[in-house]
Amino acid sequence: MKRRVILQAAAAAVALPAQQLANVFAQGAYPNKPITLICPYAAGGNSDQRSRQFGRFLSTMLGQPVIVDNRPGAGGNIGTEMIAKAKPDGYTIGMGNFAPLSVNRHMFAKMGFDPIKELAPICLIERGPLVLMVPANSPFKSVKDVIAEAKAHPGKLSFASGGLGGSHHLSGEMFKSLAGLFITHIPYRGGAPATSDLMGGQVDMMFEQMYAAAPSIRAGKLRALAITSRKRSPLFPDLPTMVEAGVPDFEVLNWQGLVAPAGTPPAIIAQLNEATNKALADPMIKDQMRQQGNELGGGTPELFAAFIAVESQRWGKLVKARNIKPE
Repeated sequence: MKRRVILQAAAAAVALPAQQLANVFAQGAYPNKPITLICPYAAGGNSDQRSRQFGRFLSTMLGQPVIVDNRPGAGGNIGTEMIAKAKPDGYTIGMGNFAPLSVNRHMFAKMGFDPIKELAPICLIERGPLVLMVPANSPFKSVKDVIAEAKAHPGKLSFASGGLGGSHHLSGEMFKSLAGLFITHIPYRGGAPATSDLMGGQVDMMFEQMYAAAPSIRAGKLRALAITSRKRSPLFPDLPTMVEAGVPDFEVLNWQGLVAPAGTPPAIIAQLNEATNKALADPMIKDQMRQQGNELGGGTPELFAAFIAVESQRWGKLVKARNIKPE
């Protein structure tokens, strides 16, 4: 057993800088104690549920408890900063999300961390489309109806979001930008109150994540007009994409994946990446994610890093063009 541990440590050390070599042998095989997985959003939401789901799988794969620690606030910045500032030893990792990794650095005048320089991507977990919805009794039957009304009466219509800088909000801003519309943004403290007011007719429309939108659409409480992905969803095959509905180049996917503090040893990143890819191949996890309308992630840390860089550049342009700032 001791010989096996030494061989594992030696193999892991091959990819490490010389100054980290002593730490690998001192600590033994990774992991040898519980791992903390920081979720930068509140308990009960999609990010929290996915954190706990993957935490359980990683715990089984790695043979150590994985403890989910919810640290919500500031659009995901508080929890994500805690990940970035943690000791880079593999014992603190976290869920990296759309807003704090690709949007907030362009929107906030000052942040306590740099998501590109201070985080090490591990693996993309999922990408999820959103749905443009209106109240069930709305006169709008299509995206073209919305565009026509918004152009005829600029500023009359409103769209809700779960908060500034999130995928709900950015989808609305992209719609306004690409279609040349003036629609008033009404931010809420979360998707649930925004959806409640949408059902009550206090706002005219909302982009909501597929997993959250589907029950209300099926129950006839809300009407879906289009989906924000490039392809139609198997969950609603008759629902057109925003491009098909008349808004060229429109695509928004809310996404998340595992990240670690920058400087975490490459061998540990590789081990966590392997475990995450195995989780994504698990039939139960795959089935659940697809039933929510999400696209499975996977791949290498390098691919996830490249994806984050592209998303950051893309949303940075929109934030600047629309002059989007926090309250």
